[in-house]
Amino acid sequence: MIKMSHAAAAAALVTMGMLGGTASADSGPASGHDSGSDLARVTVDDRQSRITVGGEGSLASAPDVMRLNAGVEVRRATAGEAFAAAREAAARLTNALLKAGIEAKDLRTDELSLGPEYDDYPKVSGYRAAQGVEAVVRDIEAADKVIDAAAGVGEDARLNGVSFEVSNTRKILKAAREAAFKDAAARAEQYARLAGRELGRILSIDEETVTPPPPVTFGGAMLADKAASVSPGQQSVSVRVRVVYELR
Repeated sequence: MIKMSHAAAAAALVTMGMLGGTASADSGPASGHDSGSDLARVTVDDRQSRITVGGEGSLASAPDVMRLNAGVEVRRATAGEAFAAAREAAARLTNALLKAGIEAKDLRTDELSLGPEYDDYPKVSGYRAAQGVEAVVRDIEAADKVIDAAAGVGEDARLNGVSFEVSNTRKILKAAREAAFKDAAARAEQYARLAGRELGRILSIDEETVTPPPPVTFGGAMLADKAASVSPGQQSVSVRVRVVYELR
């Protein structure tokens, strides 16, 4: 078995490039996530020497917006009665949400249905009508108050779940890009030093992937637990970049 020091191995990288080949070394991302595409590659050709490195930056942020999916559902003997009852219950739900602090522009109807129900098909036993609403809660501190208001409409009320999101993703994306670039620059400096070279100017920067924070969703069953307050948790955004430097 042949053993090489770090300096010798680095020199070998550049030597291989001078012979017309491409030498590469896997340098896992600084965040600790394994990724086969995160390589540092040193190449040397007749035109110029260069080093290509990948960088990754991640930033966690607390969601500041909650979306509540609620609605009403009724069953009556006739279609007309069911529809009228659903509309009346939906109006009570809307008023309750408005009183809880939700603005009219943040309320959106997302379901409206009416149909027969059967005990023994094709004999109709009654009619079911439902109307759903999505409420955007821009004050997370008021989340429990809004949920309680929706549940207080009565037995016709339905709570179908909540989701959380970050309203201003540009700010955290900017910070994640800066972190990714700094990560790439640190790796490039390390490889250049190991190879006995110096970094020159940047030849190109490519943003490879952007992973935006996904909405965090909780089902209606979790909302039934009044002992626990609704918590938005944390969401992360990640950016991966590839930077090509000139080597001197």
